[in-house]
Amino acid sequence: MNDAVSDTADADVETRAGDGVLTLAFRRIHRHNALTWAMYDALVAACERADADDEIRALVVRGDGGKAFVAGTDISQFAAFTSGRDGVGYEHRVTEILDRFRAVTVPTVVAVQGYCVGGGMGIACAADLRIATPGSRFGVPIARTLGNCLSADTLALLVDALGTPLTRDLMLTGRLLETDEAARVPGFLHRVVDDLDDGLAELLGRLTANAPLTQWATKELLRPGVDEEAVVSRVYGSRDFRDAVAAFGAGHPPSWTGS
Repeated sequence: MNDAVSDTADADVETRAGDGVLTLAFRRIHRHNALTWAMYDALVAACERADADDEIRALVVRGDGGKAFVAGTDISQFAAFTSGRDGVGYEHRVTEILDRFRAVTVPTVVAVQGYCVGGGMGIACAADLRIATPGSRFGVPIARTLGNCLSADTLALLVDALGTPLTRDLMLTGRLLETDEAARVPGFLHRVVDDLDDGLAELLGRLTANAPLTQWATKELLRPGVDEEAVVSRVYGSRDFRDAVAAFGAGHPPSWTGS
């Protein structure tokens, strides 16, 4: 990550690439990275780039500023709502964006320092892996803030990451999980790290060193309705698999190409 180069940036978002990793950083620091539609669109663009670029082996989403990963959706975007149909359209669009993030072919990591709430919690739960610093806080406190709701699809993401009882707890009480409690939820946090950059470097070193087709197949086969035979056939028919078998027999480490 040390040689990552910033290649797209605006007031609210920065995208940087290096060492096989694409990093999207939310930079709306004065609003604790509360999401605008432009920031959501930047997430979709990062997904498209990660899938299109064979050099990208992992996608990281993080928040700059040290206070928040994402402190929800910018509430000013709700001011123009005039009916319940506006809410339906909003939740449908969020579902499409989170589905796109879940479908990225390379491993995805959300790195949290500070608040991870509302829309940020949705993004975090849609990621493959999550790391966080001590003092971070997780949840969807809309029962005590806006009084809106989540779509069934977004709730399902929370259930998948946290379990039904804890999801119900957080949604009904509006409370936030502290890092230590979040770390006790099986599988929710990959690691708690004192330094986010160091923790990311260690995790990404592991991810980018491993077989990309194994990672892709794992992600695909955990999704419903996938053609299992096609996925398995692609992996076992790959050059990577053939070369790795030969390398193992010769006592050499494999070299992955993703093909």
